[in-house]
Amino acid sequence: MPKRAKEMSPLAVSRLTKPGLHFVGVVSGLALQIAQSGAKSWILRYPDGKKRKEMGLGPYPDVGLADARRRAREEREKLDKGVDPINERRMAQSAMRAQSAAAITFEKAALAYIAAHESGWDNLKHIQQWRNSLQTYAYPHIGALLVRDISVSNVLQVLEPIWSDKTETASRVRSRMELVLDWSAARGYREGLNPARWRGHLDKLLPKPSKVSKVEHHNALPLDEMGAFMLALREQVGMGAKALEFAILNASRSGEVRLATWDEIDLTTNMWVIPAERMKAKREHRVPLSDAAVKLLTALPRMAGTQLVFPAPRGGALSDMTLTAVIRRMNESEGNIWIDPGTGREVVPHGFRSTFKDWASERTAYPGEMSEMALAHAIGDKVEAAYRRGDMLERRRKMMDDWATFCATVAQPSAEVIPIGTKRAAAGE
Repeated sequence: MPKRAKEMSPLAVSRLTKPGLHFVGVVSGLALQIAQSGAKSWILRYPDGKKRKEMGLGPYPDVGLADARRRAREEREKLDKGVDPINERRMAQSAMRAQSAAAITFEKAALAYIAAHESGWDNLKHIQQWRNSLQTYAYPHIGALLVRDISVSNVLQVLEPIWSDKTETASRVRSRMELVLDWSAARGYREGLNPARWRGHLDKLLPKPSKVSKVEHHNALPLDEMGAFMLALREQVGMGAKALEFAILNASRSGEVRLATWDEIDLTTNMWVIPAERMKAKREHRVPLSDAAVKLLTALPRMAGTQLVFPAPRGGALSDMTLTAVIRRMNESEGNIWIDPGTGREVVPHGFRSTFKDWASERTAYPGEMSEMALAHAIGDKVEAAYRRGDMLERRRKMMDDWATFCATVAQPSAEVIPIGTKRAAAGE
């Protein structure tokens, strides 16, 4: 047991000025440390095997003599129980730092998730949709909350106001919240089950999206109006009109056409090969070009400095609204006649894929899987997808030729429709 120093009074302590350690008595090892600068602080010195440790107990006079003795007694009691107070303090500080590092808000977690994944996403529009949807609907309610504290009630606070009126948007927001919270758990920012998960959880609290919102299909043109539309479209000028015609002839998506490049097209074999990275299903898609599509391509001017087949007038790709604008101009000039009778709304470029599917199903004998291949739809059945090797290329070539012929034919109201591929059609009846 070390020898205890003489007990000093508060007044005596206040008069200490000489740099060094001044033991103040009552509690063994308690001393006032005075630096060369004159700064004063409390130190508790205690043995640790053959070594000696010094533990800070706070600055003087912020910590007075009585408080310094009380703190020193508490630390001495820990030593008597076999606990090293310095190690205990370090562990507490480490835990506090770890807890602080894990304290991340939902908004910061969402931004980090987007930054980590955006390089693998298809396009800038998808990234913007992520940011905008969370900014609009999630952040006002849970953006400032720590992800570790977010509960099902917080999730419902985001979803319930928009679940019935904006069901599709709400469903996407829910999915995005789930992904952000899963990412947060993987990074160690939260524990426990994900409060935004659907199956076995929110599906018990919210109605299925399909029960509260009808799926709205893209407005499409009726089959019998296809020929008249194409006739009017071919009278339009501009690269947008040519791109729309090419999209219709190939039953392609707008983005596939707008970003098409000449090196994807082989006019010796009449083939357009769209690389996997530009396809929705991430699989290369071969498009057999009809004579009408080839004629359109050979008549196109080539713009210097770009490989784009349908470049914008000022360079770069056409915008995603350019093809829609073509239809709007046609409607304005002809009295708003190109509409979907089911909705009463203007047809849209993507709707012509539905028109093509209707034609293949109702006016031809081509098998459904052939038109699905032409549309580059993903195969839902994994077993079927695993066994399907070919893409019916040559058979699809004949189908696309027939589609181009149909598009160029203005329907007669009294004409009897005979499906292509039937015996009567083959006999010329």
